[in-house]
Amino acid sequence: MVLIGLREVMIMSNMKYCQGTRCHTYDTKDRKKGSKDNKRNETRKRSQFYYGNGNFCSLNCQTDWFNTHGDNAINHFGRVEKPIVLTVDEAWQRQWNRSHWEDDTQPRFIERNTITNATRPYTEREGE
Repeated sequence: MVLIGLREVMIMSNMKYCQGTRCHTYDTKDRKKGSKDNKRNETRKRSQFYYGNGNFCSLNCQTDWFNTHGDNAINHFGRVEKPIVLTVDEAWQRQWNRSHWEDDTQPRFIERNTITNATRPYTEREGE
């Protein structure tokens, strides 16, 4: 490997491939590689992707991956076998206090219970 300069090496090392199982089968100009007589489609390679936490170049590729590997991934990391329950005690969420728009002496945030719709003053907690 010939080093042209440190910048080029750093840019190349940040490149990654789309993880879509069928990415190479979609016919777009940027996937076409090779000389005139030896054309082929390749998986997209970019420094940044915007789908699936930066692993897929498109929603199609993300869906293809999940259709192929989704069941195995869920089984590996834990399939939900019973309903997950949100109790009244755990249902408090911080929300923007709408009355703050008209009266800036009101607190910016309140806590609202998403089950009972009750509100209470928001107290800032460590780590938020």
